[in-house]
Amino acid sequence: MKLIVPALLLMLLASERAPADESILFNRDVRPILSEHCWQCHGFDAHTRKSGLRLDVREIAIAPAESGAVAIVPLDPDGSELIKRVASVHPDSQMPPASFNKPLSTEQIETLRQWIAEGAIYQRHWSFEPITRPVVPEADGLPATEAGTNPIDAFVATTHRNRGLKFAPEASRGVLLRRVSLDLTGLPPTPEDLDRTGESYEQAVDRLLASEHFGEHLAVDWLDTARYADTNGYFGDKPRQMWLWRNWVIDAFNSNMPFDQFTIEQLAGDLLPNPTTPQRIATGFNRNHIANNETGLIDEEYRTEYVIDRVDTTLTTWMGLTAACAQCLDHKYDPITQVEFYQLFAFFNNVPETGLIVADNPPPLITVTTLEQDQQLAALTAATAEAANAFAPMRAALDTQIAAWEPSALFSLPNPPEEHLVL
Repeated sequence: MKLIVPALLLMLLASERAPADESILFNRDVRPILSEHCWQCHGFDAHTRKSGLRLDVREIAIAPAESGAVAIVPLDPDGSELIKRVASVHPDSQMPPASFNKPLSTEQIETLRQWIAEGAIYQRHWSFEPITRPVVPEADGLPATEAGTNPIDAFVATTHRNRGLKFAPEASRGVLLRRVSLDLTGLPPTPEDLDRTGESYEQAVDRLLASEHFGEHLAVDWLDTARYADTNGYFGDKPRQMWLWRNWVIDAFNSNMPFDQFTIEQLAGDLLPNPTTPQRIATGFNRNHIANNETGLIDEEYRTEYVIDRVDTTLTTWMGLTAACAQCLDHKYDPITQVEFYQLFAFFNNVPETGLIVADNPPPLITVTTLEQDQQLAALTAATAEAANAFAPMRAALDTQIAAWEPSALFSLPNPPEEHLVL
């Protein structure tokens, strides 16, 4: 078995702070400094911005000469007002102010100085940058048994070298099995697993990946983000059947469903051509919101809350964005305007539902049967049809006899007893 290292994981491993002889990266080295010390007063929020100064936008912080604006971060670090201010010890010019109680360290100031000297290149937040596979470094100090087998080791070894660290000794088989078992299934190895002395590490990984518990463990974070629950959440917290959607998510992970299909079926599985029952179950993602059956609530208020919840949860789950702020104003930190929030709101505002629910298990609902139940129903349906076919000729004969008997029936039947006559 060959483990394929995701590009995102390599990118994150490569994002360790650079040693002094390497180039500065804005997201890795500079953004944390500006975010912690500067942007509260000179960042996104126009309401808290001081002196009209922004350090979060390169076009403003590094103004071109022809613009006539004053550059706070000119590309000469010796003339940079930013460096002068953060390095100052004078109360009237020091930034951040002493009252802020967050002075920059000498190392942080040197990081900013080097960044400016290298061109003060800005980057968007890492989540908006294209994922690229970094070059695997040539690292010394790799364990002999692991050298060259996995690029992760090279990144780890490089960081160890920069920090004067070394790899720990290789763990015992039992410890390694416990680690990988907990990582892939969330469960410790069983005594039977520990007795598999002939099983290699790669074979153990394959066995755990094939376990149904792998999908269960992998689904936990998704279920939490999607606010999964088998109750309604509000007043009374009555039961609601959502476990079929939970099982769909687990099965999707266990079957290694492609992420684009995983996305489409959860957001619009019922809108696919001739949707299958599992695809309709998948749209239960949008049924997970809490629902209220408290008498006296304002129906439209809670119906709107349900729609807002879908917008927030969809963006949080799929894009990792905090969309809720844009419900009331343009988002300060994520690139979402209030207009865009309600444009997405419109997609979810066409569901025939009410704010007040009147059932413990509120609609939308579908009837779902197991394979065994389907087989049993098919057998009963066939038996019913067979019985109906057997009865058909008997009924035809009886119809003929009844038709011949009816004209003389009144004359051939005995008179009813007189005591039963109703006058």
